[in-house]
Amino acid sequence: MSATDLVTADLTITGRIRTASNATFLGTIGDMDVVYKPRAGESPLWDFPSGTLAHREVAAYLVSQALGWGVVPHTWLRDGPLGEGMVQLWQEHDPDHSAVDVVASDDAPTAGWKHVLEGQDENGRLVTLVHEDSPALRRMAVFDVIVNNADRKGDHVLAMTDGRRHGVDHGLTFHRDHKLRTVLWGWVGDALTAEELGGIERISEGLRGDLGRDLADLLSTQEIAALAARCSRLRSVGRFPAPAGDMPAVPWPLF
Repeated sequence: MSATDLVTADLTITGRIRTASNATFLGTIGDMDVVYKPRAGESPLWDFPSGTLAHREVAAYLVSQALGWGVVPHTWLRDGPLGEGMVQLWQEHDPDHSAVDVVASDDAPTAGWKHVLEGQDENGRLVTLVHEDSPALRRMAVFDVIVNNADRKGDHVLAMTDGRRHGVDHGLTFHRDHKLRTVLWGWVGDALTAEELGGIERISEGLRGDLGRDLADLLSTQEIAALAARCSRLRSVGRFPAPAGDMPAVPWPLF
Protein backbone atom coordinates (compact mmCIF):
# COMPACT_ATOMS: atom_id res chain seq x y z
CA MET A 1 0.00 0.00 0.00
CA SER A 2 1.37 3.42 -0.96
CA ALA A 3 2.01 6.25 1.48
CA THR A 4 -0.94 8.09 -0.06
CA ASP A 5 -3.25 5.12 0.48
CA LEU A 6 -2.20 4.91 4.13
CA VAL A 7 -3.62 8.41 4.57
CA THR A 8 -6.64 8.28 2.24
CA ALA A 9 -7.90 4.67 2.27
CA ASP A 10 -10.77 3.85 4.60
CA LEU A 11 -9.81 3.27 8.23
CA THR A 12 -12.26 0.85 9.85
CA ILE A 13 -12.41 0.49 13.64
CA THR A 14 -12.53 -3.17 14.73
CA GLY A 15 -12.09 -2.92 18.50
CA ARG A 16 -10.93 -0.86 21.45
CA ILE A 17 -8.01 -1.31 23.86
CA ARG A 18 -9.77 -0.61 27.17
CA THR A 19 -6.62 -0.67 29.31
CA ALA A 20 -5.14 2.40 27.58
CA SER A 21 -5.34 5.74 29.42
CA ASN A 22 -6.32 7.51 26.19
CA ALA A 23 -8.86 6.40 23.59
CA THR A 24 -7.05 3.68 21.64
CA PHE A 25 -8.65 1.59 18.91
CA LEU A 26 -7.73 -1.37 16.76
CA GLY A 27 -8.51 -0.97 13.10
CA THR A 28 -7.77 -1.94 9.55
CA ILE A 29 -6.66 -0.08 6.46
CA GLY A 30 -7.08 -2.46 3.55
CA ASP A 31 -5.49 -5.72 4.71
CA MET A 32 -3.28 -4.07 7.35
CA ASP A 33 -4.00 -4.05 11.08
CA VAL A 34 -3.37 -0.71 12.79
CA VAL A 35 -3.68 1.12 16.08
CA TYR A 36 -5.65 4.39 15.93
CA LYS A 37 -5.50 7.06 18.65
CA PRO A 38 -7.73 10.06 17.84
CA ARG A 39 -6.64 13.40 19.24
CA ALA A 40 -10.20 13.95 20.49
CA GLY A 41 -9.76 10.98 22.84
CA GLU A 42 -6.62 12.26 24.57
CA SER A 43 -7.01 12.76 28.33
CA PRO A 44 -5.89 16.19 29.60
CA LEU A 45 -2.53 16.24 31.39
CA TRP A 46 -1.16 18.85 33.77
CA ASP A 47 2.32 18.89 32.25
CA PHE A 48 1.77 18.33 28.51
CA PRO A 49 -0.21 20.66 26.23
CA SER A 50 -3.66 19.29 25.38
CA GLY A 51 -4.20 17.64 22.03
CA THR A 52 -0.50 17.09 21.27
CA LEU A 53 0.07 13.42 22.09
CA ALA A 54 -0.61 12.15 18.56
CA HIS A 55 1.89 14.67 17.20
CA ARG A 56 4.49 13.46 19.70
CA GLU A 57 3.94 9.85 18.64
CA VAL A 58 4.63 10.77 15.03
CA ALA A 59 7.64 12.88 16.03
CA ALA A 60 9.05 9.86 17.89
CA TYR A 61 8.72 7.78 14.71
CA LEU A 62 10.56 10.44 12.68
CA VAL A 63 13.43 10.45 15.18
CA SER A 64 13.51 6.64 15.12
CA GLN A 65 13.74 6.73 11.34
CA ALA A 66 16.54 9.29 11.43
CA LEU A 67 18.46 7.11 13.88
CA GLY A 68 18.10 4.20 11.48
CA TRP A 69 17.39 1.71 14.27
CA GLY A 70 13.72 0.89 13.63
CA VAL A 71 12.74 1.41 17.26
CA VAL A 72 9.24 2.75 16.49
CA PRO A 73 6.83 1.01 14.08
CA HIS A 74 5.54 3.03 11.12
CA THR A 75 3.44 5.86 12.57
CA TRP A 76 1.62 8.69 10.83
CA LEU A 77 -1.15 11.29 11.20
CA ARG A 78 -4.41 10.97 9.32
CA ASP A 79 -8.13 11.51 9.57
CA GLY A 80 -10.28 8.68 10.90
CA PRO A 81 -13.79 7.85 12.08
CA LEU A 82 -13.23 9.91 15.25
CA GLY A 83 -11.20 12.69 13.65
CA GLU A 84 -7.50 13.25 13.16
CA GLY A 85 -5.24 10.98 15.10
CA MET A 86 -2.12 8.87 15.23
CA VAL A 87 -2.11 5.61 13.29
CA GLN A 88 0.54 2.93 13.79
CA LEU A 89 1.07 -0.43 12.15
CA TRP A 90 0.08 -3.23 14.53
CA GLN A 91 2.96 -5.45 15.68
CA GLU A 92 2.59 -9.13 16.62
CA HIS A 93 5.14 -9.64 19.36
CA ASP A 94 6.61 -12.92 20.55
CA PRO A 95 4.16 -14.30 23.15
CA ASP A 96 6.85 -16.55 24.61
CA HIS A 97 9.41 -13.86 25.42
CA SER A 98 9.46 -10.61 27.40
CA ALA A 99 12.37 -8.20 27.14
CA VAL A 100 11.36 -6.65 30.49
CA ASP A 101 10.01 -8.59 33.46
CA VAL A 102 9.43 -8.60 37.21
CA VAL A 103 10.62 -11.87 38.76
CA ALA A 104 11.14 -13.35 42.21
CA SER A 105 14.48 -12.02 43.41
CA ASP A 106 15.72 -15.52 44.23
CA ASP A 107 15.12 -16.53 40.61
CA ALA A 108 16.34 -13.35 38.91
CA PRO A 109 18.43 -14.19 35.83
CA THR A 110 21.99 -12.92 35.61
CA ALA A 111 23.72 -13.77 32.33
CA GLY A 112 22.28 -11.62 29.55
CA TRP A 113 20.08 -9.58 31.89
CA LYS A 114 20.30 -6.30 33.80
CA HIS A 115 18.82 -5.73 37.25
CA VAL A 116 17.08 -2.36 37.62
CA LEU A 117 15.48 -2.30 41.07
CA GLU A 118 14.20 -4.52 43.85
CA GLY A 119 10.97 -4.27 45.81
CA GLN A 120 8.18 -6.29 47.37
CA ASP A 121 5.06 -7.70 45.78
CA GLU A 122 1.58 -7.61 47.31
CA ASN A 123 2.49 -10.64 49.42
CA GLY A 124 5.69 -9.15 50.79
CA ARG A 125 8.01 -11.28 48.64
CA LEU A 126 11.15 -9.75 47.20
CA VAL A 127 10.91 -9.17 43.46
CA THR A 128 13.32 -7.65 40.95
CA LEU A 129 12.69 -5.60 37.82
CA VAL A 130 14.95 -6.94 35.07
CA HIS A 131 15.47 -6.33 31.37
CA GLU A 132 17.54 -8.11 28.80
CA ASP A 133 21.06 -6.90 27.97
CA SER A 134 20.88 -6.69 24.19
CA PRO A 135 22.03 -4.21 21.53
CA ALA A 136 18.43 -3.73 20.37
CA LEU A 137 17.23 -2.77 23.85
CA ARG A 138 20.28 -0.54 24.41
CA ARG A 139 19.32 1.37 21.28
CA MET A 140 15.81 1.82 22.64
CA ALA A 141 17.26 3.18 25.89
CA VAL A 142 19.35 5.70 23.94
CA PHE A 143 16.28 6.64 21.91
CA ASP A 144 14.33 7.23 25.14
CA VAL A 145 16.99 9.62 26.44
CA ILE A 146 16.96 11.54 23.15
CA VAL A 147 13.17 11.93 23.00
CA ASN A 148 12.86 12.42 26.79
CA ASN A 149 10.40 9.57 27.17
CA ALA A 150 8.34 10.00 30.33
CA ASP A 151 6.53 6.67 30.08
CA ARG A 152 8.68 3.69 29.04
CA LYS A 153 6.69 0.95 30.75
CA GLY A 154 7.61 -2.70 30.45
CA ASP A 155 4.70 -3.50 28.16
CA HIS A 156 5.70 -0.63 25.88
CA VAL A 157 8.61 -2.85 24.80
CA LEU A 158 7.61 -5.45 22.20
CA ALA A 159 9.93 -8.42 21.76
CA MET A 160 9.66 -9.64 18.16
CA THR A 161 10.34 -13.22 17.10
CA ASP A 162 13.18 -12.11 14.80
CA GLY A 163 15.10 -10.43 17.63
CA ARG A 164 13.97 -6.88 16.97
CA ARG A 165 12.63 -4.79 19.81
CA HIS A 166 9.90 -2.25 19.08
CA GLY A 167 8.87 0.57 21.38
CA VAL A 168 5.27 1.84 21.38
CA ASP A 169 3.19 4.50 23.18
CA HIS A 170 5.30 7.62 22.74
CA GLY A 171 2.74 10.31 23.53
CA LEU A 172 4.65 11.50 26.60
CA THR A 173 7.83 12.55 24.85
CA PHE A 174 9.75 15.68 23.82
CA HIS A 175 8.90 17.79 26.86
CA ARG A 176 11.36 20.65 27.13
CA ASP A 177 11.88 19.87 30.84
CA HIS A 178 13.59 16.68 32.02
CA LYS A 179 10.91 13.96 32.21
CA LEU A 180 12.78 10.69 31.62
CA ARG A 181 10.91 7.82 33.30
CA THR A 182 11.82 4.35 32.12
CA VAL A 183 12.28 0.74 33.15
CA LEU A 184 15.48 0.58 31.03
CA TRP A 185 18.03 1.81 33.59
CA GLY A 186 20.34 -1.21 33.42
CA TRP A 187 23.21 0.56 31.63
CA VAL A 188 23.62 3.62 33.87
CA GLY A 189 27.18 4.92 33.56
CA ASP A 190 28.14 2.57 30.72
CA ALA A 191 29.99 4.11 27.78
CA LEU A 192 27.97 4.56 24.60
CA THR A 193 29.15 2.55 21.61
CA ALA A 194 30.40 4.11 18.37
CA GLU A 195 27.13 3.02 16.73
CA GLU A 196 25.05 4.71 19.43
CA LEU A 197 27.09 7.91 19.24
CA GLY A 198 26.75 7.84 15.47
CA GLY A 199 22.97 7.65 15.77
CA ILE A 200 22.89 10.64 18.09
CA GLU A 201 25.05 12.59 15.62
CA ARG A 202 22.58 11.75 12.84
CA ILE A 203 19.80 13.35 14.88
CA SER A 204 21.88 16.47 15.52
CA GLU A 205 22.63 16.78 11.82
CA GLY A 206 19.02 16.03 10.87
CA LEU A 207 17.71 18.78 13.13
CA ARG A 208 19.61 21.24 10.95
CA GLY A 209 17.88 19.84 7.84
CA ASP A 210 14.86 17.76 6.87
CA LEU A 211 14.23 16.27 10.31
CA GLY A 212 14.12 19.71 11.88
CA ARG A 213 11.67 20.95 9.25
CA ASP A 214 9.42 17.91 9.67
CA LEU A 215 9.43 18.16 13.46
CA ALA A 216 8.50 21.86 13.26
CA ASP A 217 5.00 20.75 12.20
CA LEU A 218 4.66 18.54 15.29
CA LEU A 219 6.60 20.12 18.18
CA SER A 220 7.19 23.61 19.55
CA THR A 221 10.37 25.56 18.87
CA GLN A 222 11.36 25.17 22.52
CA GLU A 223 10.85 21.40 22.41
CA ILE A 224 13.01 21.05 19.31
CA ALA A 225 15.72 23.18 20.92
CA ALA A 226 15.59 20.94 24.02
CA LEU A 227 15.90 17.87 21.77
CA ALA A 228 19.03 19.34 20.16
CA ALA A 229 20.47 20.13 23.60
CA ARG A 230 19.88 16.57 24.84
CA CYS A 231 21.70 15.17 21.81
CA SER A 232 24.62 17.53 22.33
CA ARG A 233 24.86 16.70 26.03
CA LEU A 234 24.62 12.96 25.47
CA ARG A 235 27.34 13.02 22.82
CA SER A 236 29.58 15.11 25.04
CA VAL A 237 29.20 12.87 28.11
CA GLY A 238 29.32 9.67 26.07
CA ARG A 239 27.63 7.54 28.72
CA PHE A 240 24.17 6.41 29.70
CA PRO A 241 22.80 8.97 32.16
CA ALA A 242 21.63 8.23 35.69
CA PRO A 243 18.23 9.28 37.05
CA ALA A 244 18.14 12.99 37.87
CA GLY A 245 15.80 15.48 39.47
CA ASP A 246 13.05 15.03 42.04
CA MET A 247 10.60 13.09 39.88
CA PRO A 248 10.32 9.27 39.97
CA ALA A 249 12.86 7.52 37.76
CA VAL A 250 10.41 4.80 36.67
CA PRO A 251 6.82 5.06 35.46
CA TRP A 252 3.99 3.73 37.57
CA PRO A 253 2.66 1.20 37.14
CA LEU A 254 5.77 -0.46 35.72
CA PHE A 255 3.65 -2.38 33.20
